Amino acid sequence: MSSLDKAVQTQLDNIQKKTGKSLAELAAIVKSSGLTKHGKVRDMLKKKLGLGHGDANALVHAVFASDGTRAADGKSTDAVLDEIYSGLKAAFRSIHEALIKQINEFGEFEIVPKKGYVSLRRRKQFAMIGPKTNTRFEVGINAKDLKKNARLLEQPKGSMCNYIVNVTDAKEVDAELIAWIKSAFESAG
Repeated sequence: MSSLDKAVQTQLDNIQKKTGKSLAELAAIVKSSGLTKHGKVRDMLKKKLGLGHGDANALVHAVFASDGTRAADGKSTDAVLDEIYSGLKAAFRSIHEALIKQINEFGEFEIVPKKGYVSLRRRKQFAMIGPKTNTRFEVGINAKDLKKNARLLEQPKGSMCNYIVNVTDAKEVDAELIAWIKSAFESAG
């Protein structure tokens, strides 16, 4: 079992402890809701069970057996990146490459391509990078207690990342942004 699989299993175990329900009982709640869209199910779980965004998201993936990596199954990382950065999102590839070039200097980490973004992990995810829309690229950062900054958008508790930084050009991959990501990298080790 990979470290990523172990982390997911630990998260699911913790969700079961928090809710007092087995995975089968949680799946029954999802299926009985009649909801089929990922975001709607996630939001229902957050409201009904009081789960944070990350836990609700992981539970939806487990119930639907769709962890976001299925888009990458059997494909090279480059092939998945070609899909993510296609069409109107193609211009964002230069931002991705500038970020990875800098982050590679930190040390060893795992790149986990998902359907529409890339997760960067050590023992746990420290960053998420990718186009959020056709006009917006986001860098999600999992670090605590970063100094307030207009670029650094603090996210609600329970979100997939603690902070988001919107990037519109590879020139914005500067020392400040890299320092924030490095802080997250170090705390994820």
